Amino acid sequence: MNNTLFSKSKRPLLGDNSNSLVMLIAINVVVFILLNFLRITYALAYETNPTAEMYFTKQILDWFTLPAQLEKLFTRPWTMLVYMFTNYSVWALISNLLWLWGFGYILQDMAGNKKLFPIYLYGGFVGAIFFLLSANLVPYLYQNIATQPALIGGGAAVMAVAVATTTLAPDYRIFPMLNGGIPLWVLTVIFVAIDFASVAGTNGAVAIAHLAGASIGFIFIKQMGKGKDWGIWMYNFVDWVNDLFNPEKKHKAQSVKHFYKTEKPPFTKTSNLTQQRLDEILDKINQHGYPMLTDEEKAFLSRASKEEL
Repeated sequence: MNNTLFSKSKRPLLGDNSNSLVMLIAINVVVFILLNFLRITYALAYETNPTAEMYFTKQILDWFTLPAQLEKLFTRPWTMLVYMFTNYSVWALISNLLWLWGFGYILQDMAGNKKLFPIYLYGGFVGAIFFLLSANLVPYLYQNIATQPALIGGGAAVMAVAVATTTLAPDYRIFPMLNGGIPLWVLTVIFVAIDFASVAGTNGAVAIAHLAGASIGFIFIKQMGKGKDWGIWMYNFVDWVNDLFNPEKKHKAQSVKHFYKTEKPPFTKTSNLTQQRLDEILDKINQHGYPMLTDEEKAFLSRASKEEL
């Protein structure tokens, strides 16, 4: 198929409200700024830096990170969600956002704008579950659970996005100026291998969380290829919330339009190659991804790539 067809799709602009990638990056940055503003406040309020750090960690940071101890988790269950948007250090923030931007941009371009948020959240939640299970059930990790660092940052969520993108387009090439480019799967294998090598270390629970996030990214794309979109309930929830605040913009099901050539024999249906039909299909790709197209829509794109509209 001619790739120029996809270039006509309406991609979300940088400041577009529907750009999930920009929204995720913005949330991470806002939480980072908030935490460091409070950290500076504590530093100004106490005479010594160790004292300020101790109180800041206990009174603020601990309520944003996912603890390994279940008794602590019961007092702050929201950390199952908040931790994946929390970055404390500058380098952790830059690292996570660079990976998220690189893989997230490709994922949005190929699978539509809506898939990024569900994959990110699923990866974060599954990573949190496996972090807690490994920290409390694996003997060598449980014996040091009192000193086990809390789970912080979007590592598991970003890993899910990276593996989902690679599963969808393993032969996608980056840095094309370097001998034709580096296949995306090579970068992802290195990404996963680093965490796999860390499983036996003191931060093994964190590495296991990242690998669990990677697994959910792979499964999400495989299910999408079978026509099962695990993010539908999230889309419907967002639409429901949007309708509460915008009652005049109810989401109505759009009727499917078919275009046929009347000069063909009776009972022979052939899609008319019109710009309107092409734009509708490209919009559907942008929102839901190419795998969600019907056979008729895929056939239309194939014909459109060979003929001039």
